[in-house]
Amino acid sequence: MESIQAIKQRFGIIGNDQKLNRSIEKAIQVSPTDISVLVTGESGVGKESIPRIIHQLSHRKHGKYIAVNCGAIPEGTIDSELFGHEKGAFTGATSTRSGYFEVADEGTIFLDEVGELPLTTQVRLLRVLENGEFIKVGSSKVQKTNVRIVAATNVNMFEAIKKEKFREDLYYRLSTVEINLPPLRDRKEDIHLLFRKFASDFALKYKMPTVKLTDEAVVLLLKYRWNGNIRQLRNVAEQVSVLEQNRTISGSTIQNYLPNIGSNLPAVVNNSKSESDFSSEREILYKVLFDMKSDLNDLKKLTMELMKKGSDSDVQKDNEHLIQKIYGEEKDEEFEAAVEDLEVLSIPEHTEDMDETISELEDKYHFAEEIEEEETLSLHDKELELIKKSLERHSGKRKLAAAELGISERTLYRKIKQFDL
Repeated sequence: MESIQAIKQRFGIIGNDQKLNRSIEKAIQVSPTDISVLVTGESGVGKESIPRIIHQLSHRKHGKYIAVNCGAIPEGTIDSELFGHEKGAFTGATSTRSGYFEVADEGTIFLDEVGELPLTTQVRLLRVLENGEFIKVGSSKVQKTNVRIVAATNVNMFEAIKKEKFREDLYYRLSTVEINLPPLRDRKEDIHLLFRKFASDFALKYKMPTVKLTDEAVVLLLKYRWNGNIRQLRNVAEQVSVLEQNRTISGSTIQNYLPNIGSNLPAVVNNSKSESDFSSEREILYKVLFDMKSDLNDLKKLTMELMKKGSDSDVQKDNEHLIQKIYGEEKDEEFEAAVEDLEVLSIPEHTEDMDETISELEDKYHFAEEIEEEETLSLHDKELELIKKSLERHSGKRKLAAAELGISERTLYRKIKQFDL
């Protein structure tokens, strides 16, 4: 078995980071087997090196090695590219075509950006992983293939599974062994080493002296976040090599090639409000309005009592809980002021005419309460009817129904339990 250092030299891998060495060591260990491997890591960390190592150190090294960028192939043609198609299978299929899984039989297929595969293609790929079978587009004949699959992705697979963009069963079949490559910002001791290698390569390519960094420039490179990882560092080295006349690169010069150098931490500000935020605000507004309605009814009742009994002391005694609710603990001054305002109306002494007037007002008041109750019940019925219709229209799918109703899925779920739907 070749050493890690020998593998690095053979495949042009630069760096001495422990995490990088561990990733290469895992690739060497799994190479003799046919185990499926998933390579993970950010974009630009060099994931494409691991499948080449696995293929070259395996018993399949004399077979085909095909690298497929799943994210670059349109969704309508990805099945044809991977599994082939029969003549006339679709418009433009003028002849039978062999797919990558047929061509790479006894070899290795590297599926880069596998997280971008459509769900229908994921089902086909799962069948290949489980029993080596596939069917060409437009055919009913089952074909066999014996390929080693190595996949790579920069997508958070658990998030993709949670959002139902990637099949969980396929993830576990692909990631029998998972190899993670660290981002460049976690390999600080390798940054200057990589820059020097790239600078030397570009000096040979463009036939000019190699650029060298000052200590200040090296410090800036080490502090920079490198969101584009090795790919970004290589681009910076190429730009500096081509554009700078002075072959000694200072810190102030290298700054011009490092975008957003003043902010190495992500600062994403989202001012937009989510649907749940609006739903919460709407619920709070409803609660405030209902509380105001309740207070208004209490105030109307208190006013009727004052007009009926004519004695503020009796009213205060009998309706202590209402007065406290409306005026709070410190109610004396406000209550007295309210009573004085009522006295300005010059309420007449209790008479038979007064009884008739109060009776008319009570009838009117109770009638208003009945109307309000009917309206509330009507609103309840309308809400129930709307929720039922929306759920029926979307075949019981709460997420779609909630979106149509303009409420959060959690609120809809609560309403369903409330109405016992």
